[in-house]
Amino acid sequence: MSIDRAMFRFAGVMVLISVALTQFVSPYFVWFTVFIGANLLQSSFTGWCPAAKIMAKLGLPAGCAFEK
Repeated sequence: MSIDRAMFRFAGVMVLISVALTQFVSPYFVWFTVFIGANLLQSSFTGWCPAAKIMAKLGLPAGCAFEK
């Protein structure tokens, strides 16, 4: 699995978790969803993502979006 696929998977899981937390625990967890969205947005402009750097250090091969 490449970093690209892992990032899509990770982001999707985190959004689903944050929505579940918002629904069942506290409405303030909506800020977690906002943070995830903001991180995805800035990553689309800058190409830099903290989770991608961690996944690269764990040995996942780079995909087409994160090659540099």
